[in-house]
Formats: sequence, structure tokens, C-alpha cells
Amino acid sequence: MSKHVPIGLIETPFQPRLEGLSTAKSWTNWAGYISPLTLDTVEFEYFAIRNQATLFDISPMHKYRISGPDALKVMNRLVTRNVAKLRDGRVGYAMWCDEEGMLIDDGTIFRFSETDFRLCCQETMFTWLLDTAWGFDVEIRDESHDIAALSLQGPTSFSLLQDAGLGAVADMKPFDWREIEPDLWISRTGFTGDLGYELWVPWDKALALWDRLWQAGDHWGLRVIGFEALNICRIEAGFIAAGVDFQPVHTAVRLGRGRSPLELGFGKMVAFDKGHFNGRRALMTQQEKGLRYHLRKIDIGGFKPADGALLYHRKKKEVGHVTSGIWSPTTKRNIALAEFKAPYGEGIKDDLWAEVYVNEEGQWDKRLVKVEIEDNPFFNNSRARATPPRPF
Repeated sequence: MSKHVPIGLIETPFQPRLEGLSTAKSWTNWAGYISPLTLDTVEFEYFAIRNQATLFDISPMHKYRISGPDALKVMNRLVTRNVAKLRDGRVGYAMWCDEEGMLIDDGTIFRFSETDFRLCCQETMFTWLLDTAWGFDVEIRDESHDIAALSLQGPTSFSLLQDAGLGAVADMKPFDWREIEPDLWISRTGFTGDLGYELWVPWDKALALWDRLWQAGDHWGLRVIGFEALNICRIEAGFIAAGVDFQPVHTAVRLGRGRSPLELGFGKMVAFDKGHFNGRRALMTQQEKGLRYHLRKIDIGGFKPADGALLYHRKKKEVGHVTSGIWSPTTKRNIALAEFKAPYGEGIKDDLWAEVYVNEEGQWDKRLVKVEIEDNPFFNNSRARATPPRPF
């Protein structure tokens, strides 16, 4: 029997609800799925994340199950962190590299047990996981089309879950996850730096979950959001994005475009003492010889977003560029993530400038504005960590 093959972008199980709520009709391609950029306006959606509760469809993420007696060994060979330190029922941020120590992708590891993990990520990883697991007693399954997921974020997200009969999440700490009901797993995770959760269900139970949350959400200001609002929040939180702040090395066409976890500022996530993992030797060599680049958070003068701007030292020497730049509505700052050529951004932090071009009524104006290196997230609110969450 022939199976229907969709032409064009694939719909997630939530698309019937998203389509009905979209006034902007602004869609994008996320991993082959149709995904909203905005549904109403980016301003309304952004402020809903920071003041209310929001839903974002994260079903297009690639999801892989690694299970079997050697599952922990495979995970520790794959990623740079020590997965043995990740407890059952916990979620961990992770990075993995090729043999040259260049980042293939980053994502999250969900640990069921020492013999059972789920890996969620941006890039297609099935064949790479099969290569990594060669010779080990494990099974690799692609769950991308089996598991649907929603990100519920914002200060009233916990209150909404309580009204939806899911108040059992009250004692969950950040990066905890558990099966709250049969076939409904909830993790206290997200990409906003705010209070929030991600809800995971089988594909055929997705719409029932959506309707349950939507019915409980009116009192808590629930809105649906697209990627553009989420992108502002992830920059405020200092989170990096694949294809934006680094190029996944398997998709890079030009030599030298890959970056290592060390160059992206994640040295603490490289566990050299755990034994062999992909890229370990190359990363040790890079650590000894010195880094080529430094990805840093920066504060930029003025209020014009500097996305893509070139960076200079003493207004003359080009030393880097902005990878993600926005005006932050909450912190009222012009902020960005930026890549510097070593030693700038780390050894040399003074007298740095951004070249910003502003179009005012058809006239371009070039401005050099001061740049300051930032060590902490731009947005950092205690409600994201409070357990149990405070009601709002």
C-alpha cells in the first residue's frame, strides 16, 4: 500500500489551532515543518512572554531515543559534558563535536535512566548517532514524528497549569522532568530565561493537550507566539542559536567556519576528565595552543539594534561582528551576542566599538557606538528559579 507523502512543508499536529489564531499569516520553515514567525504582532507576543503565559509549538525539534545497556556510554562518547552526573528525571544542556572539536550541534538530554535517554536538537542527527553508537549495545530511534511538544512560558505559566489540573509540577525544580499523567511528560525547561515548562505527548494526543491548556488559559492571559518574539527573549537570556551564533559544522560549506565549545564560551561543559569523547584530543590541543575566537555578550551604546554589525578596536581595526542583536524591551538596553577574533573580547576588552548603520527616511547614517563586554545574562529574574513557583 502506498503511503501519502506531503508536498511542501509538513504540518505539526497543532497546525489546525495555529492556523485559526494567525492573523499575520507569517510562517517559516523549521526542520521541514511549517512554523509561525508571528501570529499577531511581535510586540504583543514578546510582552506576553514576559508578563503572562504563552504557547510555542516545538514539535519540529528532532527527537532521538537512545536506549539499551550501553546508553550511558554512547551519550558520554557523543557529548562533551559528563552525562554520568545527570540524575534520572533531569534534563541537561549539551554540545557535541566532530573529531576536530568543532560543534556539530547543541541540544538537551532527557535522562529516563542510565539505560534510556532522549536527545532533542536542531539539526538532523540520526546517522551521526548511529556512527557514534557503532559497536555498543544500544538502540537508536528517531521519535521526531512520534512526539509532539509545546513550550509554555511566562510568569503565569504555573498558575495556568494548576487550573488545568497539572499542579503536580509545583515541586519541580529547573531542569526537572517527569511523567505527570500517562503519556504526558513535563519538563521545567525553555528558551526564554523565564518561568516556563515544556510538555511532551504522543503525536495523536497533541490537540487534546492544546485544548486543555487553552481552556484554562484565558484567566492567565494565554497567547500563542511565533519565533520572532521567542528570539528576543533567548538573546535577553544569553542563549545561543544554531545557524546564527555558530554554524553547525556538518552544514558549513567553507573550511574554517566551525567553532568549538571553548570558543563559544562553554569551557565548563567540556569534561576532559571523563575519558574519551568525540573531539576530545582536538579540544585539548586548542586549549593548550589558544582559541581563535571568543563569543561574548555585549552592551551597545544607543538604541538602534546592531544585528550583523562589524566590531572594531580603537575605531580602526576590525575585530569581530555581532551574531544576534536586538533592542531589549524589558531591560531597555541595546544588547547582542558577538564573535571576536582572539584575543579581543577576552584578553582585550577596552576601546571596542560597533559600526551601526541606520536608515532614516531613505538616508543611511553610519555610527560608531561604544561596546561593553557583559558576563551575565541581560535578563535574569528570580521567578525562573523559585520552587515552588510564585503565583502571578
